[in-house]
Amino acid sequence: MNRMNWIGLAAWVLISFAPGWIGARWGPGAWYAGLAKPALTPPGVVFPIVWTVLYALMGVAAWLIWRRAGFSGAAWPLGLFLAQLVLNGLWSWIFFGLHRPGPAFADIVALWLLILAVTAGFWRQSPAAGVLLLPYLAWVGFASWLNFQIWRLNP
Repeated sequence: MNRMNWIGLAAWVLISFAPGWIGARWGPGAWYAGLAKPALTPPGVVFPIVWTVLYALMGVAAWLIWRRAGFSGAAWPLGLFLAQLVLNGLWSWIFFGLHRPGPAFADIVALWLLILAVTAGFWRQSPAAGVLLLPYLAWVGFASWLNFQIWRLNP
């Protein structure tokens, strides 16, 4: 792999971690600790581990698409990828920052739909890139359920 490919990989991985870095400004805190949560809520230590793996997989997936087609050759799926990163980062602000599980649920449903579209678009260009997004799609599906249950349990 040449130097430009390594730089591209690093750039896509860094871009993919951006929502996590931004979202970390609004951690769970006392408000979240005081909420009623469903029994299937994972322990807090699970979330940063899972998100670290997911952001890395997302970055590699985007890089595979970029490396294969460039931004101009894959503008639609890469544009959707960047859009879903925005929704990903907004969720932390809405849920933890604003303490608004209802609007956060609307955000995460839109996020899941965008991830589905990105996964399909990536899959068409590179099945490996599509496969790399499947854990993200599954986790956000589970997180959507958690978000909904927290909203329901805490009117």
